Amino acid sequence: MKAEQPTAPTCAPATNTAAGTPNVPRVLSIAGTDPSGGAGIQADLKSITASGGYGMCVTTSLVAQNTCGVREVFTPPLEFLTAQLAAVFDDVTVDAVKIGMLGDADTIRTVRTWLSEHPVPVVVLDPVMIASSGDRLLQAEAEQALRDLVPLVDVITPNIPELAVLCEKEPAQTFEEAHEQAANLAAATGTTVIVKGGHLHGDDAGNTAVFPDGTCAHVRTPRLDSRNTHGTGCSLSSSLATRLGVELLQHAKTAEPAVGEENALSKNTLTSEDTHRALQWSTRWLHESIAAGAGLHVGSGEGHGPVDHAARARRLEAAASAYPWRHLLATTDSEGNTLDGTSPERLLPASPVPAGEAVVKPAGPWTAALWAAGGETWRQILDLPFVSALGDGTLDEDLFSFYLDQDALYLRDYSRALATLSARADTAKGQVHWAAGAHEAIAAESQLHEGWLANRARLGGPSPITMGYTNFLRAFTAGEDYVVGAAAILPCYWLYEEVGAVLFSQNHEGHPYADWLSLYGGEEFAADVARSLAEVEHAFEVASPAQRVRAAQAYLSACVYEREFFDQAHRALR
Repeated sequence: MKAEQPTAPTCAPATNTAAGTPNVPRVLSIAGTDPSGGAGIQADLKSITASGGYGMCVTTSLVAQNTCGVREVFTPPLEFLTAQLAAVFDDVTVDAVKIGMLGDADTIRTVRTWLSEHPVPVVVLDPVMIASSGDRLLQAEAEQALRDLVPLVDVITPNIPELAVLCEKEPAQTFEEAHEQAANLAAATGTTVIVKGGHLHGDDAGNTAVFPDGTCAHVRTPRLDSRNTHGTGCSLSSSLATRLGVELLQHAKTAEPAVGEENALSKNTLTSEDTHRALQWSTRWLHESIAAGAGLHVGSGEGHGPVDHAARARRLEAAASAYPWRHLLATTDSEGNTLDGTSPERLLPASPVPAGEAVVKPAGPWTAALWAAGGETWRQILDLPFVSALGDGTLDEDLFSFYLDQDALYLRDYSRALATLSARADTAKGQVHWAAGAHEAIAAESQLHEGWLANRARLGGPSPITMGYTNFLRAFTAGEDYVVGAAAILPCYWLYEEVGAVLFSQNHEGHPYADWLSLYGGEEFAADVARSLAEVEHAFEVASPAQRVRAAQAYLSACVYEREFFDQAHRALR
């Protein structure tokens, strides 16, 4: 928190706290309650945990509310507020603070005085001033006290009506108006202002950090048609405070204090890049939480339901499962017939989700069986946040760059796998086709990747997913029967074409990734996919039943790797 002038004395670290850098930021929420769990300190604690911090809370007001609205508010004596603050600060080193509902001028002044005398590295203020109904929640004296608090915090996250009150203007109707108000407020107070697009109109409901020097950093996110928006302001601000703490931890790890020295986080200063990265993480996390909120079925439906704070954690938990993939365990179909590869019907377990019709049709019954069996994975790919955002053009550039960086590394080994498969093909046509594919993987596609990545930072190596996928392909093309290697290679052709066809249908002249989408919408690539299907169909025809089963399993495993490859940018952490 920025110190008042003259500079307030620095408080010594809590005597019972071990010196050094913590594993996660210790984040304190100072706010009111929500017994229904969607907003207030309840939402803050969930958000802090989901965002990688250790959550603590000091209660300013006890609020009887639910998804339909506020019923009653009880404010404990200020002495109890101070006692709560003392209980935390006397025992715990606080790395970041999120301030939410304060309620009245006396409470605001109490919190301001406390934090001035007990400075912490990061303070984020969510100015709770305007109800969703549009009603003012603070008296004029309290509004002014909150304005006086703004210069002392690091980041403020008002909604559009609250930004207008702080600036003593009418609410902005466009992003340009909101940006102007935020820029004036940031310049006047020295505090970074987050402009939240949720209250504006348009397809982009993203958030923008407006810095005191007039620069800004925008994080795009598509607007969702959802009633699950209760507590989104609380959740974003507490997540942002946590991720700013994470950014400071990254700095502190390179400057670990000596034993007995003060908290290393306090020695570092947030940069605009730190704030941008933190805002990216929190915006994406909240978007996923809003999208999943309806699945909670919390609330009567007459109000605004809560977001699902744990949606990202459950997605990553599923992605991290070490349990063998279902298709590698199945030995019989749903009717008890042995999956022995004697016919297309006895090749693979049926998919619980229909695959639908492929753009590039199967070359025969064997490849038709492969497509049908991969229906669930195919639908999961289409539902991935990466694919959805890439299609509608809201995908952030850093995620796209991460993907292309990994794709460029993938293509190098994919080319080697194709060359190996070409050498093992049993027909001249197969040798020529796979060899041509090996050339194209380097010559044509890498040219686009290198063009995009030429002036952008590279990771310098493959991710675990990229390395796992390419090692799988190289091992199966070199060490397994030809039909197994050909089946393993196929999803990179077929699923890319199918995903590309979906994305190409959303392409337009102003699309930020138009060049990449057009690459996979052309007839030439579709023809390559058709030739690959013909080669795999022939390989299945001449293979033994046991080889077919092994090849079918390899195909589905490669489909799963394709899904993981598309999804990995949304799992990457700095």
